Parts: sequence; C-alpha cells; structure tokens
Amino acid sequence: MTPTIGVLALQGDFAAHATALEAAGARGVECRTAAEVARVDGLVIPGGESTTLLRLLAGSGIEQAVRDLLGRGGAVFGTCAGAILLAREVAAPAQSSWGLLDIAVERNAYGRQVESFEGAVPGGRFGPEPLPVVFIRAPRIRRVGTDVETLLALEGEPILVRQGRVLAGTFHPELAADRRVHRAFVELTARKGAAAEARRP
Repeated sequence: MTPTIGVLALQGDFAAHATALEAAGARGVECRTAAEVARVDGLVIPGGESTTLLRLLAGSGIEQAVRDLLGRGGAVFGTCAGAILLAREVAAPAQSSWGLLDIAVERNAYGRQVESFEGAVPGGRFGPEPLPVVFIRAPRIRRVGTDVETLLALEGEPILVRQGRVLAGTFHPELAADRRVHRAFVELTARKGAAAEARRP
C-alpha cells in the first residue's frame, strides 16, 4: 500500500520533503494542525530553527498528536531541527524537547550558516554507493542510548539514527537528489499501514 506521510509545514523546507516522499513512493501531504497529523501514517519534522519551532508548536496539540501517531504504530522522522525536537537531551543551550528518542544533541555544533557544507558518507545498509549529505547549522549527536541504532555516520559520529519507529538525522536529505533515506522512511511507515489493513475485518 501507499502510505500517507505528513510533513510538518510550520517552517523549514517542507515542500522539498513532500516532493522527496512522493518520489520515494508515498503520498506526501503538508500538516499544520493536530487534526491533520491525526490523519497520516507517518510524519516528517523538517529543519529550521528549533526554538522558533517550539514557539510555533506551543498550544497546538501537535506534540500529543505525534505521540498518538506513534502509539497507533505510525513513524516519525526528524531532520536537523526536527532531530533536536525529538531528542531526550538538548545542549548549547539546553532547551525543552519531546524526548521521543534516547539521544543527546548539541545545537549548531557544526558551526554557523557560513560553515554549512555538503559531503558524502558510506551508504552502509543503504547500498554500496556513497550517500550525499547536506549540513546547514546542523546539530551533532553527542550520545546515543543503548536501544538506538546508528544508520549513518560521518567520521565516526552518528548522523542518522533510529529507535523503534522514530528516525532522526542531523543533515538535510531533502536537499540531495538521492532518495534512499526517504525511501527507508516510507518503507518503515508502510509497515504500519500494512498492519492496519490486516487488522480490518
């Protein structure tokens, strides 16, 4: 089945994520309210500025909608600021977060906007070809919990991790032409949709 995956469209390049999801085999839709999140099988939380994102989310009910999404077997993918939001611990400076993923992140740890960069990392489970990565004022993952799996690393540091149905990356996969990361998230989300179909009478 084709999963419906929302992209939180409050800030960041949400349109590029929706395009990438469509190319990866999902139906991509923009979400701005808790009610819209309640109707999707998975959700991408894109980059942007994490403190601004927290202000935009305050009182929206979206955090609870995301928790409900995971509770019914859905999946969530946070990139850059989205990864900060999902983390259990945030530093430099400390700020509140949702704590859905057992990692500690340091904000803007790769430097300022002018120090943004592009590169490539070994594809690992994504295949033999190197995978392009784009970093823009990116956080660094400083700690991963025992139940957190590192899927991609840059010079030994995790840049894409997963715990259960929660995925987080410190780079911007939507800004590269390679769709392997989005395809993996679509496949993760589709497993929820297939299970839901199997439960129907």
